[in-house]
Amino acid sequence: MKKALILSGGQGTRLRPLTHTIAKQLVPVAGKPILGYVFDHICEAKIKKAGIIISPETGQDVKDYLGDGLPWNIKTHYIVQKKPLGLAHAVLSARSFLRDDDFVMYLGDNLLSSGVRTAIARFKKNKPDAMIFLKAVEDPRRFGVARLDSDGKVIELMEKPQNPPSNLALVGVYIFTKKIFDAIARIKPSKRGELEITDAIQELINMGYAVDSEILDGWWLDTGKKDDLLQANSIVLDEYIKNDIKGKIDVNSRTTGRVTIEPGSVVTNSNIRGPVKIGKNSTIENTFIGSFTSIGDNVTIKNSAIEHSVILDNAHIEGIERLEDSLIGRGAKVIKNAHQHTALRLMISDDSIVEV
Repeated sequence: MKKALILSGGQGTRLRPLTHTIAKQLVPVAGKPILGYVFDHICEAKIKKAGIIISPETGQDVKDYLGDGLPWNIKTHYIVQKKPLGLAHAVLSARSFLRDDDFVMYLGDNLLSSGVRTAIARFKKNKPDAMIFLKAVEDPRRFGVARLDSDGKVIELMEKPQNPPSNLALVGVYIFTKKIFDAIARIKPSKRGELEITDAIQELINMGYAVDSEILDGWWLDTGKKDDLLQANSIVLDEYIKNDIKGKIDVNSRTTGRVTIEPGSVVTNSNIRGPVKIGKNSTIENTFIGSFTSIGDNVTIKNSAIEHSVILDNAHIEGIERLEDSLIGRGAKVIKNAHQHTALRLMISDDSIVEV
């Protein structure tokens, strides 16, 4: 497998207002952008070329993070999708990059417990015309759902059916041959005006082509919403975080469990209970940091208690008795009102949520 197509465009409406200023694929999970985990999996599969679909609004941030792909030994090629006209439209936009090669298509805001190397080996051996990744879920009505035959071949796809034929939801990872372009050419935009990849795969089936399935045993996380992102942060911290203290901790502070503190960070008179990840050059003072919290670079936290949260770079939190299940954006300030009268003082942008 020579190529991958990574989708890192879209508008990230479910994570607004955070995604007004940052691509959803760059929101960190356990201290690393989601897109970094995707590239880890592509690298592990020994794919050497990646086309990255980007949007005009956040594309430069994606370029700044991935660059030329050298850290992963992957050559990057950026493709601008000017409007979010659907996943199948994104595939069409990448035709000049993909040419006639087989390719892995990976949605950049999805996290898998394992990569794509094993599935690629199966694809090469069995030689189907396409392969889709599936995962058994509790409520398949929320997803695209696949119906399979006894051999694991896909018979039919349904988008958010009221009476699902199975509990197998479509994961945002696919493997295609060049025949996907023939199928896309035959479909029409959906009711929301987009060329849907599910319609294109169904068209492959209608045309008599073989669509195989890869059913995941491990976890799969779609990080498109705040609670999903926090769950992903917890799972990744639990599985991968190590006890690695490179910053400074004074004698009045204590860490328990697995805690990673990057160089330049200083912890003073504080208690940290892992798994926790603290980035570079951050200041933690007179504070409790509870389990499943990841803190970015250049963050200041004083006189507060935080648990099960993701704090992005350059945030400032001070005097907060209890902050949990929260996602705090870059450069945000959460501070206690110092005035004697009790009042909330807020500057809230579109799509924000405040729980008091």
